[in-house]
Amino acid sequence: MTTTILDRILEAKRARIAEAKRSVSPELLLDMVKSLSPHNGHRFRNALAREDRLNVIAEFKRASPSKGKINNSLDPAKTAVAYEAGGASAISVLTEEDFFDGSIDDLKAVRRSVDLPILRKDFIVDEYQIYESALAGADAVLLIAFALTSESLENFQRLAASLGLDAIVEVHDLDEIEKAAGIGAKIIGVNNRNLKTFEVSLDVSRELIRYRPKGALMIAESGLSCHEDLSELHKLGFNGFLVGETLMKASDQAEALRALL
Repeated sequence: MTTTILDRILEAKRARIAEAKRSVSPELLLDMVKSLSPHNGHRFRNALAREDRLNVIAEFKRASPSKGKINNSLDPAKTAVAYEAGGASAISVLTEEDFFDGSIDDLKAVRRSVDLPILRKDFIVDEYQIYESALAGADAVLLIAFALTSESLENFQRLAASLGLDAIVEVHDLDEIEKAAGIGAKIIGVNNRNLKTFEVSLDVSRELIRYRPKGALMIAESGLSCHEDLSELHKLGFNGFLVGETLMKASDQAEALRALL
């Protein structure tokens, strides 16, 4: 069987989690989460539900397997401030270490710098990561339908909700959107990038919006580079847009975001 990029990412992620558990046990991590003040739930979902604007989730992403280094010189806190100034509805922080050069510390830095809702974008395969996300100040986590069983998706979504976090269930095809609908996903992210091949096409969003589950908010992810892309997909019914590479490559992140909007 051919090993895909996603297979390698998930293998590395599981090794990272095992290492983290040796440093801080799941029991201790849970105790730390319980000591937090009650989380203000649904900040992320409420931001995306607004209908008076184009809702952009501006992403801090240093690198990717398909593009290599995107921009490794930007500071997460300063970038978050620029995103806020540019009109972002929320911020996504890619925290995967081995293939995207991310860090949970990037998310913590963003949390300290702005009050916008924050999505932890990573490859969630263990409850431990959801506790980490709550402790770091995230408002939402990403759950990838392709990488998880329906049972795990449902359990992780329930756990996130119990901690006051929203969950985006990410899909790429009709089977996965039906999987998301089956667990009652409230927010569905349509990834225009195939996680097996990393090829990108906006046709994925154009097709899958037709199968939106009743009551779900829909987010288009990947391959969005201009205002026309956002405007078209907004008219088709998308509530939000996750944009990373276009903004990270810009010389002025705030101005680039304003141009998108």
